Amino acid sequence: MSILRFAVVGTGWVAGEYLKAIHARQDAEVYAVVSAHHAYAQQRLAELGLNARIFERYEDAVADPQVDAVVLCSTPGIRPEQAVLAARQGKHIVFEKPLAMNREGLWAIAEALEANPVHTVAGFVLRWNPSFNNTKALIQDDAIGRVFMAQIDYWHNIGPHYPQYRWSRTKELGGSSMLSAGCHAVDAVRYFAGEIEEVTAYGCRTWADSEYEFDSNAIAIFKLRNGGIGKVSSSLECKTTYKFNIHLLGEKGAIMNNQLFSHKLPGQTEYATIPTILPDSGDVSHHPFAEEIDDFMQSLRGKTRSRCDFFDAMQTMEACFAIDESLASGRKVSLPLVRS
Repeated sequence: MSILRFAVVGTGWVAGEYLKAIHARQDAEVYAVVSAHHAYAQQRLAELGLNARIFERYEDAVADPQVDAVVLCSTPGIRPEQAVLAARQGKHIVFEKPLAMNREGLWAIAEALEANPVHTVAGFVLRWNPSFNNTKALIQDDAIGRVFMAQIDYWHNIGPHYPQYRWSRTKELGGSSMLSAGCHAVDAVRYFAGEIEEVTAYGCRTWADSEYEFDSNAIAIFKLRNGGIGKVSSSLECKTTYKFNIHLLGEKGAIMNNQLFSHKLPGQTEYATIPTILPDSGDVSHHPFAEEIDDFMQSLRGKTRSRCDFFDAMQTMEACFAIDESLASGRKVSLPLVRS
């Protein structure tokens, strides 16, 4: 495979990490960025030591025959439209999360990808975190047996000190606590314990004068396909440092973050701690975007599915929409949904 040329849509915080990850590779190139703010895009490229084209219109970038793949770091409301256009143009797609803000947008992407099967990866980037790698390997090695209870928390004070706050706090562009950020915890439940069959959720505000247009705090209870149960909590207005807690109870042991208690260690009297890099920071520079792009490139060369392709990530998004539906209706919601 020749050098893959990327067009990165957006020049913000997360887009910058993708730009760095692609630029560091020998088999990939940042061919272009898409930004309505030409001067700012030039400044960002200069800061990163990049020489790339700047398109002010996404339609022009995706129509360029030199572009092989797009990275969609645009605001989430327009991702479905951009993804559909990219698929129709035969461009491979790297999705930032959330993939869409509603089921209609999600299903439109699915239909476009079924008709135009390009290669995809979705940015549930913690799947490439070293501690996640350890936990997944231990589960696959039967270190704790079937996971019958999974509890995962996303606690992150996303306030005015974050540039994204100005739009992510809105119902239109942030959507909900789960769509905005808690979806990482939902995805982790699926990654470690399997598919979700039923959802019941509750939400609340932190302060009466909060500027969030939705309940910034949510808890969802799951019935899992494997017969177990799960819980996720998401808080975007919390007085705590960033926390991504992972507690998994299995038939043969348990995992708490990077601590293991396993039937494979018969003389064990207390949890063993595994030295590793934990998902313990909200700073995107801490997240493994380089590893995500590496997986994308390797799977593209090998013509295999990436660790988290669109149709895998779609199930996480369906669960998030079910959580929000339960929050709004006060009722449980069953999965999977039948696409109309």
